[in-house]
Amino acid sequence: MLLSVIIVNYNVKYFLEQCLYSLRKACQEIESEIIVIDNNSTDNSRSWLEEKFSEVKFTWQTTNSGFGKASNFALKQATGDYVLFLNPDTILAEDSLQLCLQEMKKDSSIGALGVRMIDGSGMFLKESKRGLPTASRSFFKMSGLGSLFPGSKMFAGYYAGHLPNNETHPVDVLAGAFLLLSRKAVTITNGFDEDFFMYGEDVDISYRIQKAGLKNIYFPGTTIIHFKGESTQKYSAEYNQHFYGAMRLFTKKHFADKKGLLFITGAAISAGKILASFKGIYAKGKERKLTPRPLTT
Repeated sequence: MLLSVIIVNYNVKYFLEQCLYSLRKACQEIESEIIVIDNNSTDNSRSWLEEKFSEVKFTWQTTNSGFGKASNFALKQATGDYVLFLNPDTILAEDSLQLCLQEMKKDSSIGALGVRMIDGSGMFLKESKRGLPTASRSFFKMSGLGSLFPGSKMFAGYYAGHLPNNETHPVDVLAGAFLLLSRKAVTITNGFDEDFFMYGEDVDISYRIQKAGLKNIYFPGTTIIHFKGESTQKYSAEYNQHFYGAMRLFTKKHFADKKGLLFITGAAISAGKILASFKGIYAKGKERKLTPRPLTT
């Protein structure tokens, strides 16, 4: 088996339907398997999807185990030489997987590969490539300095703003929305850290891949659509709790021996939570939520 695709679903059946139709076309010429783990959705995902996609290996859980744990459960079933972790609210081009696999095969030191992502309106998503969330990068991002100087290596390092969006580069962090791993990287990392429930898993696994001496490659040779965060409400209390909790967990896990860094990062995260709360108040009611209609084919 060349490729295993793993998707964790939670209450986004229409998005997942579009994603699976795009995968069906993208996988046509590839020896592949698609594994979907449903985290106890309540939107009738099972009755809506199971008969339409008989080629997909569905697992219907009775609890919401979180992204990392559900992904690792699927990983135990995956037999591919390469494993793609893919969000359900994504749409791939027909040649996306072929191009990505070709790029991976060029260099055995590539542990993970991510792609250029755009949102539903065609805007480039900055999280397609990122730097490690150090104290300074977190502060510059949260303070807005990164937005004021979007091409600066210093101020915009959180989103690797100094690296052109249309060029292939090694980066620190790739997005979990589309994360293609070599079997070597899978073996070294043993999957995601399950202590991260909803956010931060991609940062953690990207960092561990780098520490093992492998590369994380941002590859803009193909573009996918990521509707971004449809399973959660941005700026909600739950979103902030999980997101900033994940940042604390990452810093504590990897930099606990550096007390000064731990303190500074903690302060930056606390400031970020306050800023996010104000953003949430300002943005409330202004965001347009993209919800697809059922597909008829």
